Amino acid sequence: MTEIKHQGEVLSFWELLNLHKIEIPIIQRDYAQGRADKKEIRENFLGALFESLDENQPIKLDFIYGNLDENVSHPLDGQQRLTTLFLLHWYAAAKENLLIDKNIDIFRKFTYETRISSRDFCNQLVSKSISIDKNSILSEEAIDSSWFFLSWKKDPTIDAMLRTIDNIHKLFYEVEHLWDKLTGSNRLIAFYHIDLEGIGLTDDLYIKMNARGKLLSPFENFKASFQKLIYDEKWDENKDFLQTFAMKIDTVWTDLFWSNSAKNNIDNAFIRFISTIVMCRKAIKKSENRMLLISNLQDEPNSVKPSFFDKEDFNYLCSALDKYSEVYSSGLELKLDFPLFQHRPEDTIFSAIVYEGQNASYTQKTLFYAQTEYLLNVDEFNKEKFTEWMRVIRNIILRGDVVKVGTRPTIIRSPQTLDGVINLIHELSSGCNDIYKYLSTSNIKSSFAKEQVKEEQLKSELIVFDIENKKVIFDTEDTNLLQGKISFALYCTNYDTAENFQRAEFEKISKTISTYFDSDAHISNDLRRALLTISDDNGSFSYYNYWWSFWNVVSADKRCLLDSSLRALEFYIYGNKGEYKVYIKNLILKLLDDDLIGIADKFIPPITMPNWKVRLIKETELLDNKCKSNHIAIPKDESCSYLLKSMRPRDIDGCEKIE
Repeated sequence: MTEIKHQGEVLSFWELLNLHKIEIPIIQRDYAQGRADKKEIRENFLGALFESLDENQPIKLDFIYGNLDENVSHPLDGQQRLTTLFLLHWYAAAKENLLIDKNIDIFRKFTYETRISSRDFCNQLVSKSISIDKNSILSEEAIDSSWFFLSWKKDPTIDAMLRTIDNIHKLFYEVEHLWDKLTGSNRLIAFYHIDLEGIGLTDDLYIKMNARGKLLSPFENFKASFQKLIYDEKWDENKDFLQTFAMKIDTVWTDLFWSNSAKNNIDNAFIRFISTIVMCRKAIKKSENRMLLISNLQDEPNSVKPSFFDKEDFNYLCSALDKYSEVYSSGLELKLDFPLFQHRPEDTIFSAIVYEGQNASYTQKTLFYAQTEYLLNVDEFNKEKFTEWMRVIRNIILRGDVVKVGTRPTIIRSPQTLDGVINLIHELSSGCNDIYKYLSTSNIKSSFAKEQVKEEQLKSELIVFDIENKKVIFDTEDTNLLQGKISFALYCTNYDTAENFQRAEFEKISKTISTYFDSDAHISNDLRRALLTISDDNGSFSYYNYWWSFWNVVSADKRCLLDSSLRALEFYIYGNKGEYKVYIKNLILKLLDDDLIGIADKFIPPITMPNWKVRLIKETELLDNKCKSNHIAIPKDESCSYLLKSMRPRDIDGCEKIE
């Protein structure tokens, strides 16, 4: 690798131009600070310059740096500021009749290579005269000049320069001795200039830096303000320049997002990463109005502001950016080998955060925070321990409550729940290097997802007690039905303590669950008929009582024979305070030695069972052909049932009566 050498000094624009030719490379974007839609940025910058000159107060304009090659400086960062300063110096010289040969030769050392027209305009501007008085509109004066080609009006850089010149004229016309103030030895307006030798200012690097497009993006505006805050607060004061935020954000961190986002817009990647870090940090630090801030950033990542940061947040952001740059440059594998179910990203958790066109969910941002905490808290990455840590976090954050209709909303769907889970993860992260050991020996203070945390502690005890238990626990919590929660499978084995854990039986239960309850397709009439043969511990064969509504046509209650969704079965297990899960348990125990059809065929009904129920079990065509809705209506005396042709039939006459 070529050694990068750098040397820096505080300079004014005129001093820099005397030292080197400044050439804006052809692959750089156009001058954007003068664009019509950047009025606020332009006026703020010019206002700061005016205040410095008017009050004789020095101002520093952050770092400006680039590649020095044969005494020609190619700006890597600072093009916009340098162009505005060039125009301000030209204006001062023109107003005070100082565009003499000596000064013109120096002005010509600033050149644009982005377009020939831009370069020629700069040369003509300093070589020809424009009359300047208080009421002049300088852009019109220039356009009306004999040296101005009308085709230049189509050049976006020239258009932006003309607009900036007009703003400069309005603001600086009354400033006395403007040229002396700009070029004097007291350096009222200066910047810390760095020339980097050996950085290899290739086209590829400029393509990466300017993939953000021609217009100044929200990220570029944020970046400029953020770098000013960093400079004012001296957060990078004691760092070597190559290690500063200003340098890394245009080099090593740009490479990170270039490799892991849509390459035509890395600014979105930057801003999503930064806003996600802010959301999580505000939750940890219990900042005022954090709920509103988190909500706003979730809806609009571009609303992130430098004022959201303090030094700790800044250091955390830089550490995270450094760590992910290290991870991806080293080829470290962060892909998880277990399912994230409905929250599975297209590629990696990192890509879910930064990918173009995709605003990551609260849940994905939580997973990203957990991943980041692991990377920042361990001395050496261990894939097995990392996977175990992320598995525990997955189990906690995917456990939303299943509702009656069989859907399970994401548990993290509000700023309040994000706040709770981030603080839980922050607490757990102190043991992320060996999460099972930590959970089995620690008292958890957070009350978020308390029941699931208790289950994770129980799993940890089983794994720490006997490492051989780990595989079957992983297999069980990865089933589509249970999705991280194994308490039901443990219930099926009558679990009491780790010492008495029946691993062989638990493994059979787990395989039965994955065999018969793996997808919506498994919620079949064979399952419904088999369930009708199962009684609870009190001898009741009424599994369908888990769901009901009033039937409004006859004196009968509407019941559901299990809807066609795996999540509906999950509600059956965990809803209604688990009152009906005994039916699924007893069915699973039968399935250890039989199958669904065999259970129905071999069923011998008790004498007290109503005939209509026996018919539903034995006559397959009734549910297959005459109960497409999977709903029935049962009168109070249970003397019959009605197979409903739809969820809301107009009348009972069109439904099949079974006696």
